[in-house]
Amino acid sequence: MNATAAVAAAVVPAAGRGERLGPGAPKALRELGGVPLLVHAVRALIRSRAVGLVVVAAPADGVAEVVALLDGHGLEDKDIRVVAGGATRQESVRLGLAAIPAEVGIVLVHDAARPLVPVEVVDAVASAVRAGAEAVVPAVPLADTVKRVEPVPGGPEPVLDTPDRATLRAVQTPQGFRRETLAEVHAKALAEETAGGADALPPVTDDAGLVERFGGRVVVVPGHEEAFKVTRPLDLVLAEAVLARRRAADAY
Repeated sequence: MNATAAVAAAVVPAAGRGERLGPGAPKALRELGGVPLLVHAVRALIRSRAVGLVVVAAPADGVAEVVALLDGHGLEDKDIRVVAGGATRQESVRLGLAAIPAEVGIVLVHDAARPLVPVEVVDAVASAVRAGAEAVVPAVPLADTVKRVEPVPGGPEPVLDTPDRATLRAVQTPQGFRRETLAEVHAKALAEETAGGADALPPVTDDAGLVERFGGRVVVVPGHEEAFKVTRPLDLVLAEAVLARRRAADAY
């Protein structure tokens, strides 16, 4: 892998509304410590020397707004591109990937809703791809016992079994990929969707899941407890506490 190919580009899908945070602005534009989640997430990526370009997939009707937002938070001199995202996360990633120069060989995909991921996690993911992995996810062990259940909306749910917690991990982002691997699985997923076959397959909630679906190998590197996803109002409270601690320690 040559020097240009070894520098990663990152895609940040940020076109979703994040309804679980309640009504209002899209989730990526909600504020944490007076700064939008998206800005925190982009800053977290560009702090890594492994990342040379960040592509943000914004709401289709909000590209200019996101450009102005990033510029207004001191990111105008960074290599950041904003493109129109799609109706789904998968489509937004595919559109973001299309905006990355062909010579870039490593692509990271990061949730805008994980604003506090430490730079060492970003570095570890990129390094693992550079070392030869085709797909890499950061993850942390589970603290809680997990039950697999038979879903029953609104009622008691029968427990089917209790997986061995030692074999389970909670997956985070950024996830890292060889460029050709990520492009290939997204092309296959799009072909299935177009053919109408996707409805028969279980849903995939991350890009590593697409690699798994089409027979690729995914490996795990250590994540970090502060790389949690801001999905519900309580998550935002916890993120504010982490951010306040970092600022008090002059670490952010």
